[in-house]
Amino acid sequence: MTATSIAAPRSPRRMRSRTNTELYAWLFMRISGVLLLVLVFGHLFVNLMVGEGINALDFAFVAGKWASPFWQIWDLLMLWLAMIHGTNGLRTIINDYAERDMLRMWLKVGLYTATAITIVLGTLVIFTFDPCPAEAAAHLLPSFCPAP
Repeated sequence: MTATSIAAPRSPRRMRSRTNTELYAWLFMRISGVLLLVLVFGHLFVNLMVGEGINALDFAFVAGKWASPFWQIWDLLMLWLAMIHGTNGLRTIINDYAERDMLRMWLKVGLYTATAITIVLGTLVIFTFDPCPAEAAAHLLPSFCPAP
């Protein structure tokens, strides 16, 4: 073994294959960040500024919003983009700061598991939300629900 074949200390790990994964992750972060700004500020504007403002935020308000497929898709996009954006950022931090390979792998397994569970449960809540539950008090129900 010659001295020229030994990697210099603190040199980056060699990549096993040549892919553009990091480029796509970088692009996703920029695009999703801009989309999230629009989605979040639109969400805040509608929830806090339109109508009665923060005083109108209750079960009926959410039920009325999620009765519309437009708001379901809006909130779904916000959930998915925010979770994937945050997961990608944490993945980068894990890659940068976790020094041991096994630790890095287990941190990413935990991160991806938590992300998948949150996305699945959030998606189920958005699409299975019942705006007119039978056991709810009549004064809490939105106006479009039939009287009990």
